[in-house]
Amino acid sequence: MILKEFRELRRDKRTMAMLIALPIVLLTIFGYAANFNVDEIPTAVVGDNAAPIEQQLPDMFPVESDVDADATAQELIRDNVVDVAIDTSTQPAAVYIDGSSLFAAQSAQAAFAQFPDGAVSVEILYNPDLTTAWVMVPALIGLILTFIGTIITSIGLVKERQSGTIEQLAVMPLKASDVILGKIVPYFILACVDMVVVTVVGVWLFDVPFNGNVALFALGAAIFLFVVLGLGVLISTASQTQAQAIQMAIMMLLPQILLSGFIFPLDAMPTVIAWIGHLLPLTYFVEISQGIMLRGAGFDSLMVNFGVLTLMAVVIFGAAVARFRRDLAPSAHKRATKDGAK
Repeated sequence: MILKEFRELRRDKRTMAMLIALPIVLLTIFGYAANFNVDEIPTAVVGDNAAPIEQQLPDMFPVESDVDADATAQELIRDNVVDVAIDTSTQPAAVYIDGSSLFAAQSAQAAFAQFPDGAVSVEILYNPDLTTAWVMVPALIGLILTFIGTIITSIGLVKERQSGTIEQLAVMPLKASDVILGKIVPYFILACVDMVVVTVVGVWLFDVPFNGNVALFALGAAIFLFVVLGLGVLISTASQTQAQAIQMAIMMLLPQILLSGFIFPLDAMPTVIAWIGHLLPLTYFVEISQGIMLRGAGFDSLMVNFGVLTLMAVVIFGAAVARFRRDLAPSAHKRATKDGAK
């Protein structure tokens, strides 16, 4: 029996890769990503006395030179342009810190506490007590939607394949896009219900504020849901069994948890690892949810995040349709034609 199991494992290339290569890859990537220390905090200095203040700032506060000269310090924080904004038009200079960037805010608060008394006036915006739940709940909404959308949807077409009904889907008078959309819509509706429930419970149970536009948040959540559901269907088309689908879904979920800024700040990661984080849809939804719920940010400041998620939705849905059409539909049509000839 032992030899039999080893032979079966040797034939199963995907399981062997997960047993041998995946742990090494995960250890390397997540080992570099697991860092709570933020070494550089993007900073803006506005006002007539900006130059002297900039010279006094420690190296961990690199000053952004391309910020809107007409924007106030509070607006720069609200629009997530910088994590620290200093207004030199007041005496003493007013330092505003973005409390929605929890780890950067904690590092900035500790750094400004070293300044002489009365040198600056520090105010933390959008999360004045630096409450962890205020930052985590908006991100948890995205994580829960990712889990539901990817895991549950990934077994959709696999069920059809294992039950033998996939051939019936392929020969029905429907386009491949219609089949994929039909698989997504029921999960999309249920996930929308989950999103509403999770958001309401999170706001009510943890006293998380909701300062932004509800419709804008719903739009961002809908686009994000379409991305993760499409990803689940794409996984499903590439899997032969439910076990394979779940394995691939988990492989997709782990980077989303650790590299999206959900736990570890992207600013604290090495550049290469941070770029991987910027390829993940959860990264952009976390910025949307935190921006709308905590900072009351508008569409203008979140436009890039909305655009990237929309592009991901189109690409992933298109890939799922193409893979279904290439790998499933043609073979089913051939078998149906052969059976008809007989």
